[in-house]
Amino acid sequence: MSRIEIIQGDITESTVDAIVNAANCSLLGGGGVDGAIHRAAGPELLAECRTLHGCETGRAKITKGYRLPAKFVIHTPGPVWHGGNTGEEALLASCYRSCLELASENGCRTVDFPSISTGVYHFPLEKASKIAIGTIADYLNTHPEIERVRMVCFDVRTERFYRDALAELG
Repeated sequence: MSRIEIIQGDITESTVDAIVNAANCSLLGGGGVDGAIHRAAGPELLAECRTLHGCETGRAKITKGYRLPAKFVIHTPGPVWHGGNTGEEALLASCYRSCLELASENGCRTVDFPSISTGVYHFPLEKASKIAIGTIADYLNTHPEIERVRMVCFDVRTERFYRDALAELG
């Protein structure tokens, strides 16, 4: 699908309408991409996140981008992988869908995602990439207002899994 792109890079450098933050439920920063986004955006992001009173796994909340080149940050807590029998796949799909719904509601035409839950939350990358690409493609099929979604992969291995998932869609 031409509206979905896979790249390797640093999501904090994305010049887009919205980047997605793989957040924790507190929304107050953490490690990995979450910490990197908070550091790059500056203390104003943390101050705004404090007013949001957290977020449930599988849902999303939006803030300004502050010092980031992105206009907005959409925060979504992904599921921790517990073997796949506690609804993790549905929760991960809900993360992507919730983010895209917020993007649409806020007039975003370009959205960049990291690989949600595949770091310290240990969601298997092969499963996660297929869920992400499938959910994004399904959403884009009925939402022409979003012109482009990119998966911004941290490393070559992650990029390969997302490219394979996209290729499977045809």
